[in-house]
Amino acid sequence: MLIDDLRAAARDEWTAFTRHPFVLALADGTLAPAAFRTYLVQDYRFLVHFARAHALAVLKADTLADMRAAARGISAILDQEMDLHVRYCSGWGISPDELEATPEHPANVAYTRFVLDAGIAGDALDLAVALAPCTVGYGDIGRALAADPATVRGAANPYDDWIATYSGETYLGGVDEATRQLDRLFERRGGPARLPSLVTLFRRATALESAFWQIGLDQASSSTSS
Repeated sequence: MLIDDLRAAARDEWTAFTRHPFVLALADGTLAPAAFRTYLVQDYRFLVHFARAHALAVLKADTLADMRAAARGISAILDQEMDLHVRYCSGWGISPDELEATPEHPANVAYTRFVLDAGIAGDALDLAVALAPCTVGYGDIGRALAADPATVRGAANPYDDWIATYSGETYLGGVDEATRQLDRLFERRGGPARLPSLVTLFRRATALESAFWQIGLDQASSSTSS
């Protein structure tokens, strides 16, 4: 599968992302609540642009099936995931007004615009590869944390619900479909000849995912020091 080749070529970046200190602190429940709240707010802002990226995928699609797949992604984000995110945030004391009013962190801007720029300048495959670290990475993280006996589960870990979401059948089913779509696009849009440029794109997007994790850690550190 294309995703296997991309992960292998970006092994260092992928490890830094999927084993980031933010992720490890989620696993053992030691992540500072302030870091997680910052992440939740910025993730809401990210979802807005994630929906826009799927809308761009409709524009870039060259088959009706691809258009429908992208449209399902838009609907899933706007009609389901964002509502679920707002309700989850409320459990952490974050109001809808705060989600809307908080500006995007520069690292969030860098990541989301990179994805959109990749899709605008490139084709449907470029866009799908730029989105893959988010979609596939969260699935890899969810699977790994759920399978690791060292991960603290249940009420002892305030982030157990997050782990359960990204290791659950619903989310992982979406990951599997996204990786199959990557292969379909790869076959139709150049195949192995495209791999070097796709690796460059994937490595950059993965590094930006790591920077996104760091937003929360930096904010929590800043709050503590002040």
